[in-house]
Amino acid sequence: MRKTLFFSLLFSIIFSTSYSQKNKPEKPKLIISIFVEGMRYDYLYKYWDKFSEGGFKKMINEGMFFKNAEYEYLYTKSSSGYATFVTGANPSQHGIINTYWYKNLSNERIFCIQDKNSKLLGTKYKEEGYSPAKLLSSTFSDELRLSNFKQSKVISISAKSYASVLSGGHLANAAYWFDKQTGKWISSNYYFSQLPKWVDRFNDKKFPDIYLNKEWNTFLSHEKYDKCLADNNSFEIGFIGGHNTFPYNLSSLKNYGGYNILNSTPFGNTYTKDFAVSAIVNENLGKDEYCDYLNVSFTASSNITKKFGIRSVEIADTYVRLDRDLQHLLNFIEDFVGIENTVIVLTADRGSSDSPRLLKQINMPGGYFKDKNAEILLKSFVKAIYGKNNFIEYFDGSNIYLNRNRIEDAKYSLYEIQQKVASFLVDFTGVANSVTSVDLESRNYTSGMLLRAQNSYHKKRSGDISVILEAGYVPGSDDEFGSGYRNYTNVPLIFYGWKIKSGESYNPVSMTDVAPTLARFLQIAYPNASTGKVLDEILK
Repeated sequence: MRKTLFFSLLFSIIFSTSYSQKNKPEKPKLIISIFVEGMRYDYLYKYWDKFSEGGFKKMINEGMFFKNAEYEYLYTKSSSGYATFVTGANPSQHGIINTYWYKNLSNERIFCIQDKNSKLLGTKYKEEGYSPAKLLSSTFSDELRLSNFKQSKVISISAKSYASVLSGGHLANAAYWFDKQTGKWISSNYYFSQLPKWVDRFNDKKFPDIYLNKEWNTFLSHEKYDKCLADNNSFEIGFIGGHNTFPYNLSSLKNYGGYNILNSTPFGNTYTKDFAVSAIVNENLGKDEYCDYLNVSFTASSNITKKFGIRSVEIADTYVRLDRDLQHLLNFIEDFVGIENTVIVLTADRGSSDSPRLLKQINMPGGYFKDKNAEILLKSFVKAIYGKNNFIEYFDGSNIYLNRNRIEDAKYSLYEIQQKVASFLVDFTGVANSVTSVDLESRNYTSGMLLRAQNSYHKKRSGDISVILEAGYVPGSDDEFGSGYRNYTNVPLIFYGWKIKSGESYNPVSMTDVAPTLARFLQIAYPNASTGKVLDEILK
């Protein structure tokens, strides 16, 4: 009896080991990046007891969790985060310094993915389309497609256009985003002349109408959200019309905000997940010898943070529901592709911070930098020194652009004016420092905020003066501000699946390390501007 039991167990171990090895190919068949916009590192601990066993917990328990990963530049804008992840480079190399930047010659704000040579597809609004043309370097998925003459498929999905387009890279087969006018998934003729039939079929099901006929109430009972502020606290902006407490009648809210309301509820994440599942099935991702890449960006989390804050019941409920969506996605991938064939990377575009109003109320450092007042006073200051000349062209709260043509025509020193403006700015409440473009171009900073400012600076796109605010301060005119402090730069980073060993690491990791690591998995060239290192501790 003992011998029989012994050999039965031995056979089971041998079979299990050989089966496991057999089903782990030399290279992954599918790579999936999952972004959760604005996700703070500490959320994983804060909501741990509310998560299921098959979502965030499963990835952490069975994957490699890097606990000290961060973006290493000053202006942690959402668009810059996506571009950094896929290129393995900082904004100083890939050029996406912000979602918008100013162009002196044409006196206009430039959207980071605008493309006058393309048109939108899938919507009745024939607006200018989008493309990754302004991304100045290759991505790891570009290198993947180049390595096998475009046999790999690359699909990118996000409710936000720039998140989808930038993450897909230059050679993506498709990038899809949510049309807030119609509730449909749309794209650009940069990728194809018409939407695939499966996308039309998905849109025809009109899921947004179904979701917006629901009521958003808490997934768990209210008392379970014990680490949150009161549901009716005064620091929440809420929805249009002053709605800021549960339950939310989404049908009523749709009358105020149209389909765009969906992406300020957890159901926006669910809608994104469902479309991602449909893309995997209809594009047959991970089913042949060529590795495919799928990007999925969950953006409702950042929209809800803006409306309700990082300590609200609403954001807690969002992550509890997202955990269940993640569980469903992981289960589907297990069944359709096999986790042993798939590498999944979960991270965030950046972190999030408390409202300055809350910080002030509890006597914490922080507040609003009154950038528009500063701009008015700054123009008066410059005119007082240089006469009627208006050398201040544009100020977005972070970058000041000077009119260099006027300065040159008036035969003044550009550096002198930059220095005077930079010194003047430091006197404003909330400003820690400011640095000129001349200094950023000519000096080699090795640490601190000046190094981060250098990593954010691009000669052709950044301003003449970069403003560094104190921790806890945000520009009053910028509702998507991101700083170089840890609450914005530190993000979760989890690798899961394929040959990824389980464990955790406290070693410092730059988010520029992800793209070269994925390239090493695939045995392809690194993205051409990447500066990161390979995370060699990650494989078994």
